[in-house]
This record gives sequence, C-alpha cells and structure tokens, in this order.
Amino acid sequence: MAAKSDGTLRACNLISLSGMLRICEMEMVLLGSSGPRAAIGSHALNEAIFCSGEIDFPFRGRFVLPEDWCLLGYIHHTPAGSWCHGTSLGSGMAFTILPEGISEFMLCAGSQITVMLIPLEQLQRKLVELVPHQGEIPTRLLSLFNLSDEPSALKLHTQFERIRQHLIFDHLPAEVPPLLDEDANALLESHLLAGLSASAEDRPQCSRGRRTHYLIVQRTEQFMRANMRHDIYNNEMCNAAGVSERALRYAFEDLLGLSPNRYLSMLRLCTACRSLSMSDASRRSVKSVALSCGFWDLSRFADHYRRVFGELPRDTLMRAPPIDAMSVA
Repeated sequence: MAAKSDGTLRACNLISLSGMLRICEMEMVLLGSSGPRAAIGSHALNEAIFCSGEIDFPFRGRFVLPEDWCLLGYIHHTPAGSWCHGTSLGSGMAFTILPEGISEFMLCAGSQITVMLIPLEQLQRKLVELVPHQGEIPTRLLSLFNLSDEPSALKLHTQFERIRQHLIFDHLPAEVPPLLDEDANALLESHLLAGLSASAEDRPQCSRGRRTHYLIVQRTEQFMRANMRHDIYNNEMCNAAGVSERALRYAFEDLLGLSPNRYLSMLRLCTACRSLSMSDASRRSVKSVALSCGFWDLSRFADHYRRVFGELPRDTLMRAPPIDAMSVA
C-alpha cells in the first residue's frame, strides 16, 4: 500500500498493517470506532528492509523481533499521547529496538514513522567499527533519543525523510536516486553516531506515575487475554491489577484514552479479526471464533465488526487462505 501522489490515505485491513515489518507479525488493537486508513510502504535490500507508515487511527501495538534482527526508527510526527513502554513519544525522536522480548507501544492518529530492519550482526559490526573498544551494545544510549542540532543528528533526519518520500509517495522526480545498500549502511552509521552523542537531556524518561499506569494496564491486559472467552467483570480486572476501580480507569484513560471495558471490547474485536483472517473456512466457523473471543450475541458481534472493519465477519473468513495452502507456501 502506498499513498497517492497528493498524500491521501487509503482504507486498509488490519492483517496487512500487522505484517508491515515483514520479518515479524505485529499485533494491533484499534482504539477508535472507525476502520483503519493508512499509507504504508516497504522496500527490501540485500541487508536491510525499509518500512514507512502514516496512520489516521490510534492503536495499541505489540511485536517480538526475531533474535537475529534489530530495528532502527524515526518518528517524523506524532501527536501528544503516543508512548512506548509508558515513555512518551514525540516528533523528532529516533529509537533502536533489539530482540529483547515484547515491544509494546501506542500511536495516536496522525503518526508518521519510518524504520529500518537489519541483521543484529550488522549493527554489532558497525558499532565496533565506530567505537573499537565498545563491548556490549549500549542499549540505554540507543533505545530512545531526541535528535539534536548536531551534524550527525541532522544528517540522520535528512536520511529518514528521504526514505519516507521513497516509500510513501507514488511518484518522485526522476532525479531522485533509488534506495541502495549503501543507504542502509549510511543510515546505520548516522543512527549510531546520533544516539551515542545524544545528551542526557535528549533522552526522555518515564515518570514514576506513568510507569505505574503502564504496569496497571499491562497486568490488566494480560488478564483479559487469558480469560477472553469468558465474561470479565470490573472487580476481576481490579484484582488482577491490584488497584481500585478508580485507579484502573484512570490508568486506562491516561495511556489509551479508553475505559477498561471499552478497551476489552476492542481487544476482543481485533483478536476475532486476526483469528478470522488466519482460519480455514472449511474447518472453523464465525460462531466458533466469536465465542472464543467472548462474543455471545452473534448479531451484535457482526454489526460491531462491520462498523469497524467495513465488512461482515464471514467475508473476512472466506478471504483467508486454506490451511493447506499456507503450509505449502
């Protein structure tokens, strides 16, 4: 998917968005009542994968990188409210994600992000080249930093902007050169130099209160996922998070802009969409998927599903490839 030359966004399905990283699936939970519209582009080189996206919907995302890959990224723009592991994200920030467990984040509508995925070994080689006596990867220094006015940071900003233009827009001037392996190597070098030289003031911190809210949401969501096929009540979520109902609601409103029950509803719906997209229609029914996600009223489920995703659940199921075809592929 790509934006038109005038920059407009297009309707897209959740599964296409979830696969934008190419090397791993990203689980997404929509936080709004309308279907997703986005501009997504990607380009694979010999030793790197570039991805860029612009969205007009808020969502909660989770993904796990393969153990031999890492991700370097830049936030061109994001409204206030976006975060990663509870730490606020802002426009002009760069970040590095290593294969160290689940990456959890939330992006607001209007966010624009470009990333480059490369083998972890490639990052390690470049780091040794730049800092010969560096031992382990300095995760704390590279994880999240604001770009400063230093030459390396300004260069990194320009490189990410060029990549975004290549991936998002349909038409570029003929004089604009194509993306090459040299661009990936140059971007990696600029990224490491900018991250290593960033000052303490350029590294955002997660406040104690925000960290507390993040842990509350995290514990509650784990409980939701483990009990999705059952009715879930407020007192059960409070017990799982170890907080009062007021504290639970405040944490969800702060981090996700939704009440716990509203988030549970969207989590069920997006889980159902994912299951339907990956199920074989000859072996599984809409009813079985709906019940496994805690939807007991199939009529209301279908109506809610159509309002968000623009089609009936059965349409999604019938479009999914058979299991035998997926195993052959």
